[in-house]
Amino acid sequence: PEKVRAAGAIDLLTIQKYMNFWFSSALDLFGSEISSNAASYFANGLKGRPDESLYEDHVANGEYAIDMPDAGSVKTENVAMRNAMNEVLRAAYIRDCENGVKRWNKIIEKGGIQFELRLPSSRFHRAVGLWSNVPTDPAGTPISAEAYAAMLTSWLPTLADQEFVQSLMQPVYEPGKVAAWIAPPDRGINALALEYEYVKL
Repeated sequence: PEKVRAAGAIDLLTIQKYMNFWFSSALDLFGSEISSNAASYFANGLKGRPDESLYEDHVANGEYAIDMPDAGSVKTENVAMRNAMNEVLRAAYIRDCENGVKRWNKIIEKGGIQFELRLPSSRFHRAVGLWSNVPTDPAGTPISAEAYAAMLTSWLPTLADQEFVQSLMQPVYEPGKVAAWIAPPDRGINALALEYEYVKL
């Protein structure tokens, strides 16, 4: 059991690296933290906030606090809410992801593995916006470019990690059998047997 738990923790380290990579990549898709285009899109009804009914001000005339790099440190500035609409949406996405990670961690804990997955800071490994190419650690603390480069293989997937994941992705075509990298379902689709030939090859 101890070996199994140790192996599980090692695999979770790989998962953490991929989480760091894909989460930071997804955050870039929201665009720059401060955007006149976002303001224009909101004003014209082309961009909106999730759960708009929770807001009292539906024209978004207020301000929004945004963290930004400041010569190796972090400063916070208030900007017009409409101009910060990309960041408002990004923050909502982060909260949603945090809820998912909490559920995963409960499953990991239930399996007896001492490991906790964590989302990296929204400042980490960014390629778009204020934090683009600003070296930080996964907690979002600004660090030197040299320290960032030295630790990158501990934070993001390496070629060896990619090869390991690829080695797991072995296809299974036999009806009723499930590939080793996914858990078998509790039941078949539309109450059919697991052995049912869902796809004819």
